[in-house]
Formats: sequence, C-alpha cells, structure tokens
Amino acid sequence: MALKSNLHVMVVDDMTISRSLIEQALDWAGLVNVQYASDGQEAFRRLAAQPVHLVISDYNMPGMDGLSLLEALRQNPSTQRIGFILITGTANREMIERGQRAGMNNFIAKPFTKEALLKCIESVTGKLQ
Repeated sequence: MALKSNLHVMVVDDMTISRSLIEQALDWAGLVNVQYASDGQEAFRRLAAQPVHLVISDYNMPGMDGLSLLEALRQNPSTQRIGFILITGTANREMIERGQRAGMNNFIAKPFTKEALLKCIESVTGKLQ
C-alpha cells in the first residue's frame, strides 16, 4: 500500500485561502488523511492528544506562530518526532536557522506550486507512491 494512503497530516494556517491552496495540493498528491487547524495553539492541543506523522504549518499566525508550535511539539514526548514543514512568505536566514535548531524537517516559501510542495513533503517522508 502506498505511503500516501497511511500518512496522517495536519495543516496549520490561519488564512482560509492559504489552507485551501495547501488542501488542493495535498488532494492532487493523493493524501487523504488530512486535518486542519487555524492556529498554533489549537494545533498543539489536538496534536498532543492525537499525534500525526507530518505537520505543515504557516509561520505567520496570531498567538503561537509556526516556529513556536514547532518548539512546543519538540518539547512534548508524544509529539517530538512529528515531521514538520514550515511554510512562509517571509523566509529569512534567522527564521530558517531558528527552525533548524528547533528540529524543522523542511520549509517552503510562498508562493509555491503543488509539485514543489510534493517534493518538499517527500524530502521528509520519502516517496508517497
């Protein structure tokens, strides 16, 4: 059975349009076990209760931003091994270095194509087919 059938993903983004674009790309890639959260705090609560394999999170969100979510996930024993991809429209060296220190698995800059997102995901999970 293909990995894409078993991979559980959570997308975290406060912007409906951004979540929709990510949802379309994941649907195109054949990922079916996808859940959504609109902010980092909600995502952390849900992930602590029921971890997934991969989190794809926006950086810029009110309250708990994407890197703060990553840091919280890495400090919790039940979530510390979740794969983590950061999506940002404002990538800078300091942000990427902070993410790498915290255990970020990959990142992708906005805007992105569905093919680029798939490649980014597969660099973390391995081939989905």
